[in-house]
Amino acid sequence: MSKFSTAAKRLVVGRPFRSDRLAHTLLPKRIALPVFASDAMSSVAYAPEEIFLVLSVAGFSAYAIAPWIGVVVVLVMLTVVASYRQNVRAYPSGGGDYEVATVNLGKPAGLTVASALLVDYVLTVAVSISSAAANIGAAVPFVATHKAEFAVIAIVVLTAINLRGIRESGAAFAVPTYAFMVGIVIMIVFGLFRWAVLGDDLRAESAGFHITAEHGDLAGLALVFLVLRAFSSGCAALTGVEAISNGVPAFRKPKSKNAATTLLLMGLIAVTMLMGLIVLAEVTGVRIAEDPATQLVGAPAGYEQKTMVAQIAAAVFHGFPVGFYFITSVTALILVLAANTAFNGFPVLGSILAQDRYLPRQLHTRGDRLAFSNGIIGLAGFAIVLVIAFDAEVTRLIQLYIVGVFVSFTMSQTGMIRHWNRHLATETNPAERRRMRRSQAINAFGLAMTGSVLVVVLITKFLLGAWIAIAAMAGLYLLMTGIRKHYDRVADELARADGSGAFVLPSRVHAVVLVSKLHLPTRRALAYAKATRPDVLEAITVNVDDVDTKRLVDEWDREGFSIPLKVIESPYREITKPVLDYVRRVRSDNPRDVVTVFIPEYVVGRWWEQVLHNQSALRLKGRLLFQPGVMVTSVPWQLESSEKVAERDVVAPGAIRRGLTTRSKENQK
Repeated sequence: MSKFSTAAKRLVVGRPFRSDRLAHTLLPKRIALPVFASDAMSSVAYAPEEIFLVLSVAGFSAYAIAPWIGVVVVLVMLTVVASYRQNVRAYPSGGGDYEVATVNLGKPAGLTVASALLVDYVLTVAVSISSAAANIGAAVPFVATHKAEFAVIAIVVLTAINLRGIRESGAAFAVPTYAFMVGIVIMIVFGLFRWAVLGDDLRAESAGFHITAEHGDLAGLALVFLVLRAFSSGCAALTGVEAISNGVPAFRKPKSKNAATTLLLMGLIAVTMLMGLIVLAEVTGVRIAEDPATQLVGAPAGYEQKTMVAQIAAAVFHGFPVGFYFITSVTALILVLAANTAFNGFPVLGSILAQDRYLPRQLHTRGDRLAFSNGIIGLAGFAIVLVIAFDAEVTRLIQLYIVGVFVSFTMSQTGMIRHWNRHLATETNPAERRRMRRSQAINAFGLAMTGSVLVVVLITKFLLGAWIAIAAMAGLYLLMTGIRKHYDRVADELARADGSGAFVLPSRVHAVVLVSKLHLPTRRALAYAKATRPDVLEAITVNVDDVDTKRLVDEWDREGFSIPLKVIESPYREITKPVLDYVRRVRSDNPRDVVTVFIPEYVVGRWWEQVLHNQSALRLKGRLLFQPGVMVTSVPWQLESSEKVAERDVVAPGAIRRGLTTRSKENQK
């Protein structure tokens, strides 16, 4: 790696941490809350708005149902929080829903949960960042017209912060997360105080507009379906709850207790803000429509619909613009940081899956800063693709959302019920049995609630885009099973000890040195090949130009090398295929021989020089590696540019190397 790239990496990521520093990166509760719970808390910035958006299809009168939908969402959230408090105590290793489902329901169930969570984490980043762009766009029109570009830049910045390590990113996110919580709570309390105590008339900028129903007045099954769809959109507020169960290892000891406490705090804060915003939306008369251009009657020409939070803030802090800008700023910031929940959950889950050989092994290792760098970069890449594909539109993206998280919720609760059944079968202590029965009842109620929500989500959102998320889950499931089969097949093949000839010594070693020119790299390769003392040693060159080949042969004869030089004809001016054909002939003539091919290579120091050298050597090595009974040996020659970037070269290594090469030249003759 060049000095420039190393310096750039250190600027972004920071100095590397030793492995024994891992314990110092563990999080106290005050930092763990913004790290793992920011998604669930920040979702209140768009979950209430999605409820009102869906209800707007039936006209303004349907808004009266919004508070009751909010109450049901709160009930589901508190149930899920209570259920996951049992999970983190029973499974503190960090596997979360994946471990619960795998242990209690089997590997297929565990892979189903893992697929759902991985998809949902990607959608968490895409939805949160897109919602942040919409909120900033309410105050900055330029962002409103360039949401996708803003979202991509935000994801890149967030990735860089997370690459610096979980503790450092948590400390950076703590202040804005707490600022958002305090700001929203103050806005709710102040707004309700002005309305209920002072009797002020709080009016949102859209309060005077009238909403027309898109399909006339809905009734019967159509209205029920609409309410269920609004409820399923509001359940986006539950996303992120499972991240704490996946991140238990990141907490300080006692891990399970601290994780359960953080989970409870998150749930209480989130439901308070959710219901507070819904009530303030009713009080201020906010009008939010799926299609403002056709549904909002009375809106001025060119009206740009602002987010619900922005409209409420403008009404509550009317005459105090600092309050409005503070709320919109921290809301946008927390929505950007909410994606951090996924940046902590996705890499940890990916590491566990890689350890179980369901994902590439590169996802299991930690980077310089003891973060799972490959998982962080992979998550960012997938999220950027989604943001660009859906143009950072929250309403379009949210239709794909929450399917995965409720699949994992439902299967996790099913697994926990079996977990308690298994332990009750062997537990004899009455007090412990009562505790287990209580936990089992909580998980059973959680299963009933999350299972019902999953059915509602599938019914109401399948054709609106949820099928894409389901297809992605199925594709991930098949991919992970394929990866596991590959790793199992490789492990089985490498572990064989059946005496089938794998350890039989070759009868002879036939060494072949590739020669293009008689320069210093070639001389070193010849010297090294001779030093290995093979049974047969020869040099070969491929004739792609008669003049150059004749010059090489003449020079070879003048030097008086004892090693024979063979010229391989290549009428089509190829290099790789003639060499492969020659090696195959040597092997077919003597099947018990091992052929060792020595390839001279330049080692350059600058990134752009890589393009100018060694492309043919790389192609040839790639093809030779697939030939049975063939060993490939690269013989490097360091150019001066590589010496300058090698920090370990303290004393004129180039001069020493050239002196050794001059002496080896005499030995070749």
